[in-house]
Amino acid sequence: MPQPADHQPAEPALPRPQPTAADHRRWRQYLADEKAEAGIYRALAERRDGEERAILLGLAEAEGRHEAHWKGLLGDQIGKPRQASLRSQLVGFLARHFGSVFVLAMAQRAESRSPYSTDPFATQAMAADERIHEEVVRGLAIRGRTRLSGSFRAAVFGANDGLVSNLSLVTGMAASGVSSHVVLLSGVAGLLAGALSMGAGEYISVKSQRELLSASRPTQVTLSAAPALDLDHNELVLVYKARGMSQEAAEHRAAERLGYFTCDCDPSLSLRPEKASEEDEHEAIGSAWQAAVSSFSFFASGAIVPIIPFLFGMVGVPALAVAAALVGLVLLGTGAIVGLLAGASPLWRAMRQLLIGFGAAAVTYVLGWVFGATIG
Repeated sequence: MPQPADHQPAEPALPRPQPTAADHRRWRQYLADEKAEAGIYRALAERRDGEERAILLGLAEAEGRHEAHWKGLLGDQIGKPRQASLRSQLVGFLARHFGSVFVLAMAQRAESRSPYSTDPFATQAMAADERIHEEVVRGLAIRGRTRLSGSFRAAVFGANDGLVSNLSLVTGMAASGVSSHVVLLSGVAGLLAGALSMGAGEYISVKSQRELLSASRPTQVTLSAAPALDLDHNELVLVYKARGMSQEAAEHRAAERLGYFTCDCDPSLSLRPEKASEEDEHEAIGSAWQAAVSSFSFFASGAIVPIIPFLFGMVGVPALAVAAALVGLVLLGTGAIVGLLAGASPLWRAMRQLLIGFGAAAVTYVLGWVFGATIG
């Protein structure tokens, strides 16, 4: 039989080696990091309310228990307070001043890299805490990631499309042997053409999606047609079954429409569901004009980067080198941000963005060189 909660068996004590000076230094660092992490969660809690606030304060309390563990082990060897790691200091700064989903993503990654599972002086409960904390933070970050995913996807896609396509265009034109003036004009033309294409495509896409949803949305014809229906052959039941309701639910809704029920007897079968769903769908899709302007702006912001050196009068190989360096920095930045939001390695995501972008530009450069040599 399970034991009562007040009489849980104590965690079995494992033999530990005699602590060394290196152990004491490591514990002092653990102590500083635990204190910083507790501060991060408290700072995030100040910007939340309700259940999220309680969860974050619970995480801070757990980090406080870990802090007390290392204090107890150190005893009179605690020494002067140490600085937390640079990562913890950065996350703490962001938590105090911004409190965004980026902070939760960074905290999630930090929890996943806890060394307690291999440290003989950390308890099994502490190691388990850190693994669970990762899942708790992941759950909190899901809400922010969901809210951000649509606009962030459009921003990353638009900016990267502008960066890679215009860098490829500029390098291809330069490799063909044309003058720097022609390269600049080609880059400007590519920026405008691409941005306008992105904006127009996004407008048509969102507009078409909203029109399809409007065509699929149930109308209120049942309200006006119900009084004239043949009660022995109630077509309303077929209408509601076609919308996906069960036989019982369809008969219930039909009875409401025909006036047999004067109350909303089943809250799951609201009398006017269409109005609420319309608002939710349009809110999720957004405005077609807003999507068009955003796509235009994101593409243009990326496409202008490769032509910056040409705008400042640079020519030839130096201009291409500067353009490639600028584009590379932006690709690394967007890749790192994607990695942080995903709770994964920002370095790998940054290198992936860089390799893909430069790979496309290199292929276009070779094709431009071949084309220029052929025409020449």
